[in-house]
Amino acid sequence: MPFLHAVKKTVITLCVVGGMSASLQGAYAADTTSVKMGIEPWLGYGQWHIASNKGLFKQEGLSKVDVINFAEDKDINAALASGQIDVANIATHTAMGMISAGLPVKIVLLLDQSNTADAMLATKDVTSLKDLKGKQVAYEEGTTSDILLRSALASVGLAYSDIKPVPMPAASAGSAIIAGRVPVAVTYEPYLTVAKKGDPTLKVLFSGASDPGLISDVLVVRDDFIKQHPKELSSLIKTWGAALDYYNAHTTEGRAIISKAVGASPEDLSTAFDGIKYYSLADNKKLLSHDFTTKTFPHILKAATAAGIVTQPVTPAQTIDASFVNAQ
Repeated sequence: MPFLHAVKKTVITLCVVGGMSASLQGAYAADTTSVKMGIEPWLGYGQWHIASNKGLFKQEGLSKVDVINFAEDKDINAALASGQIDVANIATHTAMGMISAGLPVKIVLLLDQSNTADAMLATKDVTSLKDLKGKQVAYEEGTTSDILLRSALASVGLAYSDIKPVPMPAASAGSAIIAGRVPVAVTYEPYLTVAKKGDPTLKVLFSGASDPGLISDVLVVRDDFIKQHPKELSSLIKTWGAALDYYNAHTTEGRAIISKAVGASPEDLSTAFDGIKYYSLADNKKLLSHDFTTKTFPHILKAATAAGIVTQPVTPAQTIDASFVNAQ
């Protein structure tokens, strides 16, 4: 997902340049492979900002990292499909949709799970999910908001045809409900916080916590990069682990770094951070080829198929390469 999440989430391009460059004493060699990573301004991707700020990429032998923001999912998706970037941070269902469409990429790392950082907001006149019937609902199609909306409807036996969809970007959805143009909006942080500040009477009807595991993000890598640059990919994954360790040890500083990168203040995003779970490398070893594959994957796949994001069947074997996290 978005300031933070647009399909969700905006993009940061990580260019890692290194090379076999010996020092005068021949004692040091740096990687020369250029790694291009796409990322959006979503809090769940925040550890890459910490890595950049604290020089953690270089510590793993990746000598240069440039962060470039993509404004919409379609832009980062197009960049990945065309080979302009090698690596991207995207929602899990987006990765499934890409692979379903034939894009040669694999999920190599679980990044985060959104609990309360993705949610459905409603005005005081909408008191329950069943009240959604016949109501206008603002949300961004093909994103985590789309998936969350369909989960909410299904939970009370409503169909998508029971509502009046009002498709728009996630940022606009929050603005629309504040302005009174719609009674219901599905969006994510920081737009949730902004909307609730604009209208304190707004309430959360449904969130990622209502369907644990549904809203998550992953690191995807092009197959050709995996084959040609396994060392650099391993270093990239280690960098995520090092950044999360730093964040856990220096949470206040870490949140300040991430907040600045996404254009907000730590105070505005304090509850937003609390609504996100970051996955460590230990979590990945425990989950990626186990519960994520056997339980979470089929659940997200069902929702993504219903939303039309996945158009052809995909399997975990087609989608996931856990070998890099399992080797950590």
